[in-house]
Amino acid sequence: MTLEEKINAEIKTAMLAREKGKLDALRAIKAALLLLKTEKDAKPITEDVEIKLLQKLVKQRKEAADIYKSQNREDLYKEEMAQMEVIAQFLPAQMSEEEIIAAVKQLISENNISGIKEMGKLMGLASHAFAGKADNKLVSEIVKSLLS
Repeated sequence: MTLEEKINAEIKTAMLAREKGKLDALRAIKAALLLLKTEKDAKPITEDVEIKLLQKLVKQRKEAADIYKSQNREDLYKEEMAQMEVIAQFLPAQMSEEEIIAAVKQLISENNISGIKEMGKLMGLASHAFAGKADNKLVSEIVKSLLS
């Protein structure tokens, strides 16, 4: 079952249950997928592209929620966080911090990386290895701490 089929099924369920917040988040995913399909020079949508799209949507909701929180708009903050949670359900399970540390240590030993000068190389390997499974910001912090 493709992501689009899952989203359509979830939209129907949310409509029947009258879950407005969930419906808004699902429609946002569907709209983003449609935009991807109709782009000029559109390529076939792979699972990697779908994951990147979902991560982008989650990040947008998180940033918006942070802004609302700083402006004491609790109602809008809760709405954005709820949408973020709905979108995140379609992402693969995220790696824990301990799993990331162990995997980065393994990458360091496998590729004979010795210092902070090779951080770019390690980040390239790590972002490819953890695509969709870990937040790149967290991976970057772990890489910096392990190489320092």
